[in-house]
Amino acid sequence: MTTTVALTADKDTGVATVTLDRPERLNAIDLTMRDELCEIWRELRFDGTVRAVVLTGAGERAFSTGLDRDAVVPQPDSPYMADDPLLRVGPKSNDLWKPVIAAVRGMACGGAFYLLGESDFIVADTTAAFFDPHTSYGMVSAYESVLMAQRMPYGEAARMMLMGTAERLSAQRAHDIGLVSELTGPGGALAAATDCAAVIAGYPPEGVQGTVRALWAAKETALAAGFAQAPHLVSLGNLPAERQAELFNGRRAGEFRLR
Repeated sequence: MTTTVALTADKDTGVATVTLDRPERLNAIDLTMRDELCEIWRELRFDGTVRAVVLTGAGERAFSTGLDRDAVVPQPDSPYMADDPLLRVGPKSNDLWKPVIAAVRGMACGGAFYLLGESDFIVADTTAAFFDPHTSYGMVSAYESVLMAQRMPYGEAARMMLMGTAERLSAQRAHDIGLVSELTGPGGALAAATDCAAVIAGYPPEGVQGTVRALWAAKETALAAGFAQAPHLVSLGNLPAERQAELFNGRRAGEFRLR
C-alpha cells in the first residue's frame, strides 16, 4: 500500500496527480518513497486512461528536499561499485513516456532534481526556491548537476550547484532563465500544471508520447555520458559520512540569500 506517495486520477480528463506526501519531512525521499515512486511510474505505463501526469509535493514548505538524510543506503564494499538510491526514481528512468509536468511550491533542492530533471516542464509559484546543498556539506553534486545542466544555461547551473546553501534561485529568476515555464501566484502552481496536463491529455496519446520520447532523445546521450563519470567523482570527492554530518548539523539558519 502506498504510504508516502499519493496517486489520484481523473478519468474524465485523463490526468493523474502524483503527490510526494511527507510534508512533515519536507517531502524528503526515503527508500520507501523511492520504491513507491518507481512502482507508480511503472503502473502508469499500463493505465491507458491516464494520458498526462502532474507531479507535486504536499504542504506549503517544499516540493522536496531530496534524499532523506536519515535514509540508510547500503553500499558494496568496492571502489568500483556504488549504489545511488535516487538514480532510478524518475519517470523516464522507469520507461514512462507520458508527459509529466512538475508543480513546485516552496523548496526544491538536491535530490529533488532527479525528479525535476525527468519532468517535461516545470510550473512554479512565487514561493518556489531552488538550490543544491551538496558542496556545503562536502559532497559532489554529480547526477544533479548533469540533469540540471540540461535544463538551465550552463553558468546558472554551475552557480546554483557551486554556491550550495549560500544562495537560492528564486522562482522569478528560475522563470527568467527558462527553468520554470510558468510562474503563478502563491498556491497556484498545481492548478496551472493540471490545466496544462488536461490540454495535453486531450490530444491523441500516440503523438504526445512520441514527442515526449523525441524530446528526451535530444539530451539522453549527454546525460548518459555525464552519468558515466558520476560514480567516480562522488567516490573521489565526497567527505566521509561523519564529516558530512558534522557540517550538516553545524549549518547556520538563514545563511542563504535569494536571487
